[in-house]
Amino acid sequence: MEWAMSMITQYGYIAIFALLALGIIGLPVPDEIIMVFVGYLSSIMVLNYSMSVLVSFMGAMTGMMISYTLGKKLGQPLVDKHGKWFGLTPKRFARVKGWFARFGLWTILVGYFIPGVRHVTSYLSGISAMPVRKYMLVASAGSLVWTLIFISIGYITGANIHFQ
Repeated sequence: MEWAMSMITQYGYIAIFALLALGIIGLPVPDEIIMVFVGYLSSIMVLNYSMSVLVSFMGAMTGMMISYTLGKKLGQPLVDKHGKWFGLTPKRFARVKGWFARFGLWTILVGYFIPGVRHVTSYLSGISAMPVRKYMLVASAGSLVWTLIFISIGYITGANIHFQ
């Protein structure tokens, strides 16, 4: 976590964008902590709040679109070939896809707030061949709400912390 904060203080908005994109793809990046820290930096005027929200949103959406594309292009063949090692038999994966077809839009929206789920929903959307426009609409709505909430938490909390 310290390395991520160091990256943000050194490289600013570029680091925020890259870290959130990589975190959404599934690399071990503390997404929520990063955004709270970004909100704190905005509250002490190191970063601009609006620009922080925009860059965080763009980073999250970039990660979501990369994950969606990977799921669409590589997902099903990868699951077919290696799924058994993770307990994803063809029958079990068909059930997951069926469930996702019914509840996928809500899963994408709510999944932003559940670590782990946020990362899987993009891949499942691609594997399930969800129409890209529908996916973009729901993913962008979830991403915007997610970034606004966590950056605002850091901003509001940071504005009320006074170090002696």
